[in-house]
Amino acid sequence: MIFKTIVLLKPLKKSILLFFIFFILSAENESFAFQKELPELEFWNLVDVEKAINYCENKTRATLNHLKAYNKLPRTIPAGENHWRTQPAGDWTSGFWAGILWHMYDATENEKIRVEAEKFTAELGSILKQPLSSYQLGFILNSSYGNGYRLTGNKEYKRVLVNAADSLMPLFNKKAGTFLSWPGKIGDSILGPHNTAVDDMLNLELLFLASRVTKNKSMANKANSHAYVLMNNHIRTDSTVFQVSVYDKITGECLRKKNSSGYADSSTWSRGQALGIYGFTISYRETGDIKYLRAAEALLVTYLSRLPDDYIPYWDFNDPKIPNAPKDVSAAAIVSSALFELSELQNTIYDRRYYREFAERILWSLSSPKYLSRGENDSFLIHSTGSKPTNEDVDVSSIYADYFYIEALTRLQKILQDDRKIKFL
Repeated sequence: MIFKTIVLLKPLKKSILLFFIFFILSAENESFAFQKELPELEFWNLVDVEKAINYCENKTRATLNHLKAYNKLPRTIPAGENHWRTQPAGDWTSGFWAGILWHMYDATENEKIRVEAEKFTAELGSILKQPLSSYQLGFILNSSYGNGYRLTGNKEYKRVLVNAADSLMPLFNKKAGTFLSWPGKIGDSILGPHNTAVDDMLNLELLFLASRVTKNKSMANKANSHAYVLMNNHIRTDSTVFQVSVYDKITGECLRKKNSSGYADSSTWSRGQALGIYGFTISYRETGDIKYLRAAEALLVTYLSRLPDDYIPYWDFNDPKIPNAPKDVSAAAIVSSALFELSELQNTIYDRRYYREFAERILWSLSSPKYLSRGENDSFLIHSTGSKPTNEDVDVSSIYADYFYIEALTRLQKILQDDRKIKFL
């Protein structure tokens, strides 16, 4: 067992939720502060984070030793297996392995890992030569080339990112105000002719980055339009999200709303809710528009209020088989990472502390023996759910859960390092 026994206090969780609900109902355009202090708890420190990162580094080395070629990219490890099942570049998950390597390099400054990150990243450049099949190109290239550019400033990485953003422009529909998520579904009777998925909120970061480095405001405007339309069409009155909205490509009228990856159209798919929180956090960071902050917070309130006591959600909050339904650590990792970023976007120390404490609680639970793979396989985490409706990748280890887990750890590492610098000023 790597870490101290996790402390999960349900009464504290309820009190925080009540405060958050009060805030959402009363806040307008100003920052907010705590009405009272939260109880002090011994929680993450830099030693804990470094132990967790060391655990991930050891797992990463094991995977590097097992992979035989750079065109074999990890995706899942089914229960009972030890090593990653792989796929070639092009699958929506194919950039996360290179992204993990970049985050590991960021956390450890290990030059051998940087070299491996460069090699696996280079393998992904070939997808720009293939027919565009999904707006999820951002998932693939932003996690790999995007992190590489952030850490190295490599001009070739910037060129690839800009070309990728340019290639996405034909998918934007001016009438609908959104990008087409799945071009292969335009003729589908349910998802055609113009579908837009909440998953793709995470791809907006690629467009905002390309807009910034090229000074092409059109890209940022389209990304902003996409986020704004999703904010209005994907969020239900109870602050849960639909996964997909479908539009008439001529008039832009919203024709239907679906929840393809969830239990039912009316249910709350936990990873979709997590992606909404993460995506609107990105949109707030990039635009400064307070509406996106309020959207992220509203989705967060609902997400937190429906969590079980260990902070790790079931794959869908409305699955009638709960508590015998599969969990999804990927949703938890996404939310934890988003909350660390959201904490750094706040104006006061009180606001920062609020988001950070919940991010730490989720990350602490993910880092417990219940969810770490430990000696079970080469992944960081177990108990991820891909697509329960199609019974695909249910209760497995997934590369995207590991990606957002190490991203959350590296974000916390930087926060704690900054805290230490301030302490000794």
